Amino acid sequence: MTIDPEKIPEHVAIIMDGNGRWARQKAMNRVTGHEEGTESVRVVVRTSREIGIKYLTLYAFSEENWKRPKYEIAALMAILKRFLKSELKEMQENGIRFTTIGRTHKLPEEIRNLIEETIVKTSKNTNMTLALALSYGGRQEIYDAFQKIAKRIVSGDIQPSDINETLISDFLYTAGMPDPDLLIRTSGEYRISNFLLWQIAYTELYITPALWPDFRREEYLKAIEEYQKRDRRFGGAGE
Repeated sequence: MTIDPEKIPEHVAIIMDGNGRWARQKAMNRVTGHEEGTESVRVVVRTSREIGIKYLTLYAFSEENWKRPKYEIAALMAILKRFLKSELKEMQENGIRFTTIGRTHKLPEEIRNLIEETIVKTSKNTNMTLALALSYGGRQEIYDAFQKIAKRIVSGDIQPSDINETLISDFLYTAGMPDPDLLIRTSGEYRISNFLLWQIAYTELYITPALWPDFRREEYLKAIEEYQKRDRRFGGAGE
């Protein structure tokens, strides 16, 4: 497997899917699948930093996930809490800045406080940005952005004629981040699942049948290698 250091995507986004199916195939409960998936997160974060990816966005908990059983939500919050506590040292040592996107105000107070603490402690790191999408939905993000824009129009800070793609992007959760170059979805599902709907207009898609707990370094590098073979024309005719 050959990775060209000159063609590393700046921003990779991942829909981490398949924890439940992985657990079911092994006659385990869903929570065990989520716990095993955490190790894949660690591997992908480390590999991203090692090969020079500047932004990594992971779809960790969607707005729709609030519909899941309460015990599973509680388990996911506990896993998130452990992850943030256990990975802070590594983020600091490797210059990884942590941030979140989504309606994080809906998360439990203890989790919100831990997120804010992690954001502050890693705010000066510059090697890579790790963004977790939490209580996130793409349509909800666009709705929230237009609500903010509308309020600024009412206050007179923005005129309707000021609205363009750049301004809209500036009001999204991902403001200040480049759009993803590569979107990876594990578990073989061919859908976007309400993830980064505005931002992935020209993103390269990579679908793998690997379930998220099985998506480790080799699978990740395979996706990067495939990305490097793509001819990105952004609507143009190419060479």
